[in-house]
Amino acid sequence: MKANDATIAQIERFIRKIAQKFMSDEEPTIMTDIHLSISQDTGELLAFDDNDNEITRCVVSEWIDNKEPDFYDSAAEALRSVIESLHASVDNMCILKPFSFVLEDDDRQHYSELYLVDSDIKIIGGDLMKGLDEDLDRFLSDLMK
Repeated sequence: MKANDATIAQIERFIRKIAQKFMSDEEPTIMTDIHLSISQDTGELLAFDDNDNEITRCVVSEWIDNKEPDFYDSAAEALRSVIESLHASVDNMCILKPFSFVLEDDDRQHYSELYLVDSDIKIIGGDLMKGLDEDLDRFLSDLMK
């Protein structure tokens, strides 16, 4: 599923609303993640802070009753693309760094890391710890030899 122009526009408005809520000259907000949750049934895209307080929401028409097996992968790709295109606003949000955008499924279970903002580092992509278990197992195996 490739996101159409209307979907990209809806996601852009959604991300801009989040950024606007954290644009101030006051003390930075202490937050580690902005949780994005998608409902495949309703097409709702919601943003929450670390305390499960809703930041904003919208309905993405293309996502309503979308039963494609790669739905979350496609949605993650669209979200990453939009966040990257709006990186100037996202990177300057008044949130204590580091913080990240995390995608969650219908059950609010972690699905993917979308974007990490640190003072000097911006990471865009899939899971930040992908393959960590295998690397640690290999390291321990080599260490025990």
